Amino acid sequence: MKQTVRFLKLDKRAIAPTYGSEWAAGADLYALMDTPVTLAAGETALIHTGIAVEIPEGYVGLVCARSGLATKRGLAPANKVGVIDADYRGEIMVALHNHGSLHQTIDDGERIAQLVIVPYLTAEYTEATELSDTVRGEGGFGSTGTR
Repeated sequence: MKQTVRFLKLDKRAIAPTYGSEWAAGADLYALMDTPVTLAAGETALIHTGIAVEIPEGYVGLVCARSGLATKRGLAPANKVGVIDADYRGEIMVALHNHGSLHQTIDDGERIAQLVIVPYLTAEYTEATELSDTVRGEGGFGSTGTR
C-alpha cells in the first residue's frame, strides 16, 4: 500500500528520505550537519535532517533505529521511537544515543534513523468500575511464559 507524504527541504543540502529496498517499511533519514559529530559512550546528540514532513491525517511517523547502525555501532534514537504527529510541521531531528563503549562519529549525509509511516486509532477512554476477566489477568512482566 502506498501513501503520498509531502516533505519540505528546510536546507538545500538536505537529502530526501529513501527506501533501501522495494519492500522496506522504513525510509532512511539522513544527517545534515556542517561538521561531523562525535558521540562518546553514553552520550546523546540532536542530529538535524533538514526536512519537515506532512504526515497524513490518521497516520503517524515513527522514527526508529536503523538495525545496522544499532547493532554494529551502538547508535539508536535516545527515546527508542520518536513520534511525529500529523499536525507537526517542524524539522525532523533525531536524538541519537551512543549505547556502545567506543566513540562514534556521525558524518554529514549518513543514514541515522528510519521513518515508518503507520495508521493509528485514537481511543476514547471511558472510566469503568471493573475490567473483563482474562486468563492472564493481572500477570505482569514475564507472566506469559518462561521463554
